[in-house]
Amino acid sequence: QVQLVESGGGSVQAGDSLRLACAASGLTFSTYTMAWFRQAPGKEREFVAGIRGSSGTTYYADAVKGRFTISRDNAKNTVYLQMNSLKPEDTAVYYCAARFGFGRSMSGYDYWGQGTPVTVSS
Repeated sequence: QVQLVESGGGSVQAGDSLRLACAASGLTFSTYTMAWFRQAPGKEREFVAGIRGSSGTTYYADAVKGRFTISRDNAKNTVYLQMNSLKPEDTAVYYCAARFGFGRSMSGYDYWGQGTPVTVSS
């Protein structure tokens, strides 16, 4: 049974940093692309960042490029999202997800975590 468990969310001030983690089990982690999505209140879930399993190639949404960094530790079956210079518009529930290959659409992802909330106040 595949499980993705996020952690690290919280409430911070604008300009602060947070690091999210997603621990995976029940899958051959190194073969999966891992991604972070987020969903703000009243909005659709959107792609934030992704990282391929084999090459480690990374992808980012324009809104977070230069501020967020995705990384993975295949030995620990964990993917991270380092979020710097946080803005109030980054407030959302952050979800990790897994799939083969890469895509920015939710529909291609086979497994999802339960989400971790991030609140950024001004």
